[in-house]
Amino acid sequence: MVIYSFYIFDRHTECIYSKKWLPPSAEGNPTGPSTFPTTNGAPHRHYNGNKASDDAKLIFGTVFSLRNMVRKLGGEDDAFIAYRTAQYKLHFYETASNLRLVMLTDTSAPSMRNVLHQIYINLWVEFVVKNPLSPAEHKGGDGVRNELFEYGLDQFIRGIM
Repeated sequence: MVIYSFYIFDRHTECIYSKKWLPPSAEGNPTGPSTFPTTNGAPHRHYNGNKASDDAKLIFGTVFSLRNMVRKLGGEDDAFIAYRTAQYKLHFYETASNLRLVMLTDTSAPSMRNVLHQIYINLWVEFVVKNPLSPAEHKGGDGVRNELFEYGLDQFIRGIM
């Protein structure tokens, strides 16, 4: 199973965290494990440039549209959890506080709903919510800058890949 990327959107629809991983076969790449190559060969890091912002907006727009479609077709009790294309599978988890966690994986990945729940409970709540130095709101797309959260997330994801 390969995990391509992970996004967190706050209740104001801002992308407050994004992270991309290289597939295991490309980790020897000199751009490093925290970068994702783009079509022009330049490395792409989270929160650098417009491409990351555009990707996050497209992801959120897709999730928002599919969620609305599922609610209109199936009623309020139905929930949007995941969808699959020929290239990737998108997994979605929404908390009671309207924090939205999105993960892109390869198409053969099983449901990652429990994984997203574990990330929220064990990493987000422990390292971001309970941190008195972390802001409660991330206005203007400032994003989450918490080394313990980033390290814990990276170790957790690499453990399941």
